[in-house]
Amino acid sequence: MTPTEELNSLMNWMFSEGLLDQQFQQLQMLQDASNPDFVSEVITLFCKDSEIILAELTKLLRDQPVVDFQKVDAYVHQLKGSSSSVGANNVKLACIHFRQFYEENNKEGCFSSLNAMEREYFRLKDKLGTMLQLEQRIQAYESSKHN
Repeated sequence: MTPTEELNSLMNWMFSEGLLDQQFQQLQMLQDASNPDFVSEVITLFCKDSEIILAELTKLLRDQPVVDFQKVDAYVHQLKGSSSSVGANNVKLACIHFRQFYEENNKEGCFSSLNAMEREYFRLKDKLGTMLQLEQRIQAYESSKHN
């Protein structure tokens, strides 16, 4: 299987599993010759921000005796927004599910939802990393053909 076939197969799987949605396709359309690293840069920023948010949520839910549910709401809202903007469908859905628990001030439910959000995020991050590696291999091959 060529890197291009591997990439197409991976992308099809990511869409069928709900890891990505059509918003990700919109993001890809913004990448062109004048900005060839656009998607990679957006993904890197999304991952960096998501990990900061997940760490803050962990502190709020695991390390504090009394949970500040307003702060939890703000972080989950921020993660939902960035997930929506990059097409991270399952992460966005996990954020939506999380909401019912912080609205009820249910610490255990929030804790369980945080675990689900982390699982979905790290599953996506792993596949996005593979996708970016395949794209780099394809670019290297394409540029070697032109030289």
